Amino acid sequence: MSEKDAAAPADALREVADTMRAVREKCVWSQQITHRDLVPYLIEESHEVIDAVESGTRDDLREELGDLLWQVLFHSAIAAQDPEQPFDIDDVARGLNEKMVRRHPHVFGDAVARTPDEVLVHWNAAKAAEKRTRRSALDGIPRGMPALALAQKMLGRAAGAGVDVTGSAAVPGTESELGEALLALVSTARENGWDAERALRERLRALEGEVRAAEADS
Repeated sequence: MSEKDAAAPADALREVADTMRAVREKCVWSQQITHRDLVPYLIEESHEVIDAVESGTRDDLREELGDLLWQVLFHSAIAAQDPEQPFDIDDVARGLNEKMVRRHPHVFGDAVARTPDEVLVHWNAAKAAEKRTRRSALDGIPRGMPALALAQKMLGRAAGAGVDVTGSAAVPGTESELGEALLALVSTARENGWDAERALRERLRALEGEVRAAEADS
């Protein structure tokens, strides 16, 4: 790889950051947007990345990752104009780099990790040191996550805190019992290393194919 080629990715990131800065300063629509205004777009773009990963092409994934990166750049451009606590994309990148180096002592330090489980031990230890102010294992979990993903995340944290929550697999007769049954299914997914949210999405994708096939035959 030539010296020019090696520099290209960093130059491309700097170029798009400069483009975002210009858009924020000169586009009358972008000038009015707040962090809160961007939330629906961030959610939408995140789901479009997921769709590209699960059923799209390589070009789709490249494009959707770019759209998601634009959201990060947009939030950073807004933050850079905050009169009291400004930060920009360079501050975001520096913080991220420091965190990733800190959480990979087996890559950047003297620690040893020969298996994925050993890597996870280092990761969790570094993360715990960073989050000393948290008072509960559940602190830091976004409550806006989709319900199945939230349940899976909370079950993992609960297990780490010594709380065994498996739910009941009984056939539900009420909405409360339905919640218990769903929790039991999510617990099964977690125990087997499955992603409950993805499993349901993939089944829904298959259902979509079944419905469209039935409509085509009618």
